[in-house]
Amino acid sequence: MPIVNRLCRLGRQIYGRRTFSTQTAAMKRMNLVSAINNALQIALESNPRSYVFGEDVSFGGVFRCTTGLADKFGKHRVFNTPLCEQGIVGFGIGLAAMGNIAIAEIQFADYIYPAFDQIVNEAAKFRYRSGNQFNCGGLTIRTPYGAVGHGGHYHSQSPEAFFCHVPGIKVVIPRGPSQAKGLLLASIWDPNPVVFFEPKWLYRQAVENVPEDDYILPLSQAEVICTGTDLTVVGWGAQMAILHQACSEGRQAGISCELIDLQTLIPWDKETIEASVKKTGRLLVSHEAPITGGFGAEIAASIAERCFLHLEAPVSRVCGLDTPFPLVFEPYYMPTKNKVLEAIKASVRF
Repeated sequence: MPIVNRLCRLGRQIYGRRTFSTQTAAMKRMNLVSAINNALQIALESNPRSYVFGEDVSFGGVFRCTTGLADKFGKHRVFNTPLCEQGIVGFGIGLAAMGNIAIAEIQFADYIYPAFDQIVNEAAKFRYRSGNQFNCGGLTIRTPYGAVGHGGHYHSQSPEAFFCHVPGIKVVIPRGPSQAKGLLLASIWDPNPVVFFEPKWLYRQAVENVPEDDYILPLSQAEVICTGTDLTVVGWGAQMAILHQACSEGRQAGISCELIDLQTLIPWDKETIEASVKKTGRLLVSHEAPITGGFGAEIAASIAERCFLHLEAPVSRVCGLDTPFPLVFEPYYMPTKNKVLEAIKASVRF
């Protein structure tokens, strides 16, 4: 049986078997780092042909997401690589093409650019160029992204939009520990290469009860965090905490916001956003990445096409600035709660 068929069958089996249920699963208090580590342990335990590799991962990585994995599973399955992002992803493509589960770590999303060619020209096109005879669907690329409070222009970027332009890969960004575990496992078992961005700002700040069992959350399915009638607010990753605060204050001012976490950017859940906007008549999208060419622009354009006659105000975007990510001026760059709240009020007043 060709590798692609085996992976597709594996994906169907896993998606059919694993579900997310907080009612029956034992819960454990975890931060986002622990949830990622727990997901990687499950992946390594579930398939002896799964591997975790990247710069410094054998001793836990710079953020300690892989702590203890090499001791438990051996350094032949959890191992360091040279400081060469192109080589890390290229190796992962070859490993996955031979039917293995390759979980590659890029230490910071800011340094994923040397691997850009391997991701967009090789991983994304592997199945297409072979006429579906071969694939590297077992490849997942993990990388921490976004603001960290003191990272500056080389450790704070949000490059997700670059990869959303490329057919053949999926782009996933969780907002917290429960989503990180479920979405990471779904990405690992999905029969397509996935770029999985982890919000490093929340690695230790986000703490919640997480099911200890093996579970997945469906990819390409947005989650409605809270319902509302006046305005649809859409975001992903670390920005969701900011949006939740802004929506809560908006509610105190008498504005009912429907908050939606996109979770998967490619392929994204247009139907959920469309249904919400047809109900509320307004849309606000917010992300840390610069506003020009950010993924919020794609959402705005698509919803304008689908919901034009339902819109009561222009689509709003509250995003990062079109500058390199600053260090001292980070508070001015970030799409803060107050910026979002002002945009919410302006949209409703329009």
